[in-house]
Amino acid sequence: MKLPAHILLFYACLCLPACRHDKYQAPASGTAANNYPDAVKNILVNKCATAGCHNEASYTGAGGLRLDSWEHLFDGGNNGAVVVPYNTGNSSLLYFANTFPELGTTALPAMPYNQPSLSREEYITLRDWIAAGAPDKYGNIPFATNADTRQKIYTVQQGCDLVAVIDAEKQVVMRYISVGKDFAREQPNNIVMSPDGKYAYISFWNAPLVQKIDTRTDSVIAEVVTPKAFQKAMQLNEDGARLIVCNWHSQELVMIDALNMQLTGNLGKDIPFIGGFAAAGDIFYATSQFGNTVYKIFADGNHKAISIDDNPPVQEATANTPDPYRIKLSPDKSKYFVTCTNTHEVRVMNTAADTLEKVIPVGHTPQEMAVSLAQPYLFVSCSNDTVSALEVGSIYVINHQTGEVVKKITGKFFQPYAVAVDDRRGLVYIFSRNEDRNGPPPHHSGPCSGRNGFYQVYDLHTLEPYNGKRYEISVDPYGAAPRFSY
Repeated sequence: MKLPAHILLFYACLCLPACRHDKYQAPASGTAANNYPDAVKNILVNKCATAGCHNEASYTGAGGLRLDSWEHLFDGGNNGAVVVPYNTGNSSLLYFANTFPELGTTALPAMPYNQPSLSREEYITLRDWIAAGAPDKYGNIPFATNADTRQKIYTVQQGCDLVAVIDAEKQVVMRYISVGKDFAREQPNNIVMSPDGKYAYISFWNAPLVQKIDTRTDSVIAEVVTPKAFQKAMQLNEDGARLIVCNWHSQELVMIDALNMQLTGNLGKDIPFIGGFAAAGDIFYATSQFGNTVYKIFADGNHKAISIDDNPPVQEATANTPDPYRIKLSPDKSKYFVTCTNTHEVRVMNTAADTLEKVIPVGHTPQEMAVSLAQPYLFVSCSNDTVSALEVGSIYVINHQTGEVVKKITGKFFQPYAVAVDDRRGLVYIFSRNEDRNGPPPHHSGPCSGRNGFYQVYDLHTLEPYNGKRYEISVDPYGAAPRFSY
């Protein structure tokens, strides 16, 4: 693929630091580059942050990537992060710096552009520095401070068995966490966050497994082997102590002690094809994906069938059934919203009476939902809303208090699915799966097979793009969750 000139400039340089220490020492005034380790500075600053390229004066015309200081490197460029600490496979700077195929992924044009390529030793210096966490000369690791309170957005990469961690301040990928147990494609499918933001839980479509991530260290710390794979949905109860998980094919429901990561009960197979869960206290709600039924599951395991269209409950799809997919409670728990993939609408149910309050037409194939606690907004992804050949999908913004559509957002999405609201910073993250080969070509390819996805950031208050960037991310971003709700 022939790249435009500004993209060529974007990759016209590459390099990085090494070490570790707790106390940060700021560089002296006028010596911004000195916080790189010397060996890395000699590559990045001397060969990349040069006149007309990635320095302070020229970086806006060089893909938005500034390399004249360690801090600016981790702002990323117009396409997001180019160096992800500890992860050489998804640090795209290395692809273009490497002219030695036996050492890893290569890409054209080779960089630095219109200069001699990096030597084998220089490339290995960069690669090993990133593998060690890309520290500055004092040993500080990027994004390692404020581990207990750092705001982050997590998304599972279904095509790559990864969880991407996005730093909320810079909006770039700051870590990739490898998940799953073997080398098969296990397809992490869903992610839920504990109420205190300390843990994230991952389910898998292609593995009988639930894993627990410590969000302070961004590492997998525990797991539970479940009876079956094909886990379409899972949900924590409101205090974060119990985790309900379903097998979509066998229709088997199990309960997990989320604190100790132990199976505590099997709730049977009476609810077919569960598409989504929601929780109010110790009561779970579950959608049956084909038909017109939502189930209310009580703490003792008993459940009640609820029709969402005033017809008798059915569990089979017809031409007219709504086919409920995901379910989301309003912040005050007075109502719950259900995306209906067959009838292209959101149905609003009264929680106290379990009766239909309103039907809201939306775009084609409504999927995931996310709710804001700072604004009265419910965000609904409509993955198959065709806008143009290279723009498929929209986001409907609904006032969850009145049920009125506030705005339909179309913004160069391609198969948008997960949505995550960062109420703390007033931002909304929209993740496009970009699986279709007819979609926009990725800026680059990583080590996994498949097409990279991407995400865009919107202002929660204006519902307009926050910065106009399209951040590339690994293959098939699916479920997503913010670390802290508010």
